[in-house]
Amino acid sequence: MGEPIKKHYTVAEARQMLPRLRVLLNQLQAAVAITRSNEKEIDPLISAGADVGGRQVDSLLRSLADAQEILRYFLEAEIQIKDLERGLIDFPAMLDGREVYLCWEKSENDLCFFHDTDEGFEGRQPLL
Repeated sequence: MGEPIKKHYTVAEARQMLPRLRVLLNQLQAAVAITRSNEKEIDPLISAGADVGGRQVDSLLRSLADAQEILRYFLEAEIQIKDLERGLIDFPAMLDGREVYLCWEKSENDLCFFHDTDEGFEGRQPLL
């Protein structure tokens, strides 16, 4: 089992964070895309025994640092990224005296779903 969850979000708190989280998810997705692109350029050079440096390595390190900074924010906020490509995240919360995850996807305009901690996206239920 992982460490116990220390933070629980209210629906209102989570909703208030959505605009910022949408921006952070976009930035993280961009950093990952840049990292992958740079790796595709650098890997063949390394495999060929070339001494690699310069623009590609600088860009790779910058994109990795950007991703790490954003991931640190999510980690410290105890918000879980479930699927980066889809922008799917879970907020720990308490509803009706039980621990659940408020579930939001970047394509959704509002936070409208939750699921039990032992279920995933397929177990989503509407917030009432």
